[in-house]
Amino acid sequence: MFSTRLLERLRMRTTLLVPLLIVFLGWTLLSIFILSIIVEQQTRNELVSDLDHSISTYQNLQHQHHDFMRRQAALIADQPTIKALMTSNDRKTIEDGGVRFWQSSDSDLFSLFNSTLVLSAAYNNDGALPAAELQAGLAPHLKDGEDSFFIVLGGVLYEVAVQPIVFGDPDNGSLLGYLVIGYALDTKVAHQVSEAAAADVLFSYNNHLVGTLRPELHDELMTQLPRVRSAVEGQTITLGGLRYLATTRPLVSRLIEPEPRPQSPRLVVLKSFEQGQALIRRVNRWVTALSLLVLCVGTTIVLSVSRSVTSPLNSLIHGVRAMAAGDYAYPIEVKGAAEEMRELSRSFDRMRRQLQESQKELVQSERLATIGSMASSISHDLRHHLSAIYANAEFMSNPDLSRNEREELLGEVNAAVHDMTDLLESLLLFSQTGKSLQRSIEILCPLLERSINTLKAHPAARDVSIALHTSHEIKAYVDARKLGRAVYNLLLNACEAAQQSPAPPTVSITVAEDDNFVTIAIADNGNGVPESLRKTMFMPFVSAGKQSGTGLGLTLAEHIASEHGGFIRFDRTADHFTIFTIFIPKEFTDTTEPADALTENLSRVNL
Repeated sequence: MFSTRLLERLRMRTTLLVPLLIVFLGWTLLSIFILSIIVEQQTRNELVSDLDHSISTYQNLQHQHHDFMRRQAALIADQPTIKALMTSNDRKTIEDGGVRFWQSSDSDLFSLFNSTLVLSAAYNNDGALPAAELQAGLAPHLKDGEDSFFIVLGGVLYEVAVQPIVFGDPDNGSLLGYLVIGYALDTKVAHQVSEAAAADVLFSYNNHLVGTLRPELHDELMTQLPRVRSAVEGQTITLGGLRYLATTRPLVSRLIEPEPRPQSPRLVVLKSFEQGQALIRRVNRWVTALSLLVLCVGTTIVLSVSRSVTSPLNSLIHGVRAMAAGDYAYPIEVKGAAEEMRELSRSFDRMRRQLQESQKELVQSERLATIGSMASSISHDLRHHLSAIYANAEFMSNPDLSRNEREELLGEVNAAVHDMTDLLESLLLFSQTGKSLQRSIEILCPLLERSINTLKAHPAARDVSIALHTSHEIKAYVDARKLGRAVYNLLLNACEAAQQSPAPPTVSITVAEDDNFVTIAIADNGNGVPESLRKTMFMPFVSAGKQSGTGLGLTLAEHIASEHGGFIRFDRTADHFTIFTIFIPKEFTDTTEPADALTENLSRVNL
């Protein structure tokens, strides 16, 4: 049931592609599995060969180093000065005189024994080896006549070379003592051997490991060393989630060495399977790439076959969605391999054209209604002002009027003329919205001061305290005339709102800037914008009950800000101040509206 529902939801093209994907996926996984087995076996064989080569490399390096140690010890023991020191039989003298020989040898351990196998002087890099431990550890080997051996002193493994100090002929001369030179087999040596052998190298002694392997893996390796010792060609082990091929050999100081003891120091060499795994991953990538190539070719073939069926359906779906979204201009292509599909497309295209014609008629009727509303509002305002001018002019013709009465009537005439000028100026600027701006770099302080001075002549600005807060350094790339008009309109609204406040009317202008915008914030202590008008206050002819308002002030200010690439934001503060903020971007982007922006915005009133 579930599979049936799933198939019903799939598109036709998907239904054709799914079986193709399943076949190629199965073939790819099978190929990767077979190749992984082959590469795994080949990798193990190569690692076994690499381990043997690594062991041989270390043995050659170790024998070369051992020969160097013996030659160095022989050269130092043959020095007359050191022979003279040994004949003094004074330990203090020998210790003081032997320092320069130790320093010139560049060895980690340097000891002098007298002919009775008593320690006369000893030096080592960290100075932590007590004389008693050196005496107990080295004397038995000297007594047995060993000229080289490995020994653990102070928890450190040393490779040691011994050279007798003889006065006179080396075979028949008098034995003065023994010179012991040792080099520590530490992490530094392990890294040198690791670079030559291209593997992880460790030295194992007294249940302790020193080498290139991470210290946190040492305990895990110690538990698996018995299995590694018993393996002939290497043993596969896992350390820290990674697979290694490991082998071990006892450390010998001579080419022919007796059977080592179980606790003898040993060399441990680890080769990671990572290189082989990298080869497997590389092969897998190639197989995957080839599979994808074949899949792409097959998909192209399937798509080319299915396109003739699915393409007309997709085109019809897009056309229907466009009509559902109200886009009746989106064309519906009449195509398809089947006549039924072409007929269906033609039917939808006819329906689209009918809806498009109906929409045009509706928009035209709405525009006519809007223009009528605008003409009615303007004619009403103009008749109101003309009636005031006519009446006051008639009163002024009365010769019995006093001078004060005539001046009062003249002031009313001036106010009416001023209101008519504002109305015509707003309509003129509003009708020009969308045209090119006459932009220049302007200092905003003088521009705002001009708007304030112009506003002070308006009756709405009487008794209103207007404060300007700005810096003379703030500049903007603007059309001074249009931006000044936008600020004037916002200031006029602010003054009219502040006059309704029970507190002394106050209006402030604050100019600021940041990295992106220059802002002009106009705040008043009026009663604010009614909640019912906040969503429509930027539309034309929307007014909050003003006696002489045209409802174009905010609309014009918003259009001017938009022409400059900015916007206007409305806020109401906690202390009951209303703020309109103009945002002007510092980097101008041409976002002007089309030439018929006036008609489109007017249409929003009725729509």
